Amino acid sequence: MNEVMELVLSASFGFSVLRLTTPILLAALASVISERVGVGNITMEGTMLISAFTGVVVSAYSGSAWLGFLAGVLAGALSGYVLAYIIFKLQVDDILAGIAVNLLGSGGTVFFLFALTGVRGISTSLSSKVMPSVDIPLIKDIPVLGEIVSGHNIITYLSFLAVFVIWYLLFRTPLGLRIRSVGENPDAAKSVGVNVYKTKSIALTIAGVLSGMGGVYMSMGYVSWFAKDLTAGRGWIGIAAAAMSGQHPVGAAVASIFFGVADATANTLQTINLPSQLVLMIPYVVTLLAMCVYAYYRLQKKKMQARAKTAAVKAQAQ
Repeated sequence: MNEVMELVLSASFGFSVLRLTTPILLAALASVISERVGVGNITMEGTMLISAFTGVVVSAYSGSAWLGFLAGVLAGALSGYVLAYIIFKLQVDDILAGIAVNLLGSGGTVFFLFALTGVRGISTSLSSKVMPSVDIPLIKDIPVLGEIVSGHNIITYLSFLAVFVIWYLLFRTPLGLRIRSVGENPDAAKSVGVNVYKTKSIALTIAGVLSGMGGVYMSMGYVSWFAKDLTAGRGWIGIAAAAMSGQHPVGAAVASIFFGVADATANTLQTINLPSQLVLMIPYVVTLLAMCVYAYYRLQKKKMQARAKTAAVKAQAQ
């Protein structure tokens, strides 16, 4: 037990938390902007897989990590735009469209991996590149803090920067106002001249970019290869983090860090003699428990609001 506590309280554990938070945070931000525009977007998992695969293939054939990164992000953006077209032009249910994208991401990437390499499981035959890590000047020399914050993959820093960017976009720009108005009341937004389809398409494309960054991080930052279902449910955990945040970028960051801690704890517990299956299920059990607690909190809040409203009506009647 003492050994576990030493590991949990170490600087390397903090470093691991930020590293594991990155893909969850990017998926959560994608979910936030999707929900804000009024779309039930569940494609984060599939989009991340598509982008992860694209990044590995392009970086391997081009010899450039940055070209792989851009290709993966563009694949995510295209996935988001196509999703918008399917939902709003072809009138397909958003959940059914999301399931289709997720199945395509899971099965399609394996098919194309086999077509390119002759191997179904993992892309080790492709000499793909890795995005660079960044040492932050001055901070890297600070004891403990430098070990936790500095030296991460550049996408990790971009993910936390994205929290501010999405917050600013949603609450400080005309586009963000249109996104929120369309999500709250599309008919009212349309009546004042807002192009609802265009606004939703832009929001889902941005969500695709964020998911794409998360996917590229998994295959060109977290590891240096692509494998079947590499994301391991992190897209779904990101959706849970967004729901717990009340669809707010800053809250999504806090919730994502919470799930990052759970993931890092699971990795740490693998060092002691616990069954691996038990350890690997910890992040998903924590996600389920957190959603139950959040749902209970929301239910109690609604009951309190209903009681307050009833009391106000009675007071007016008297």
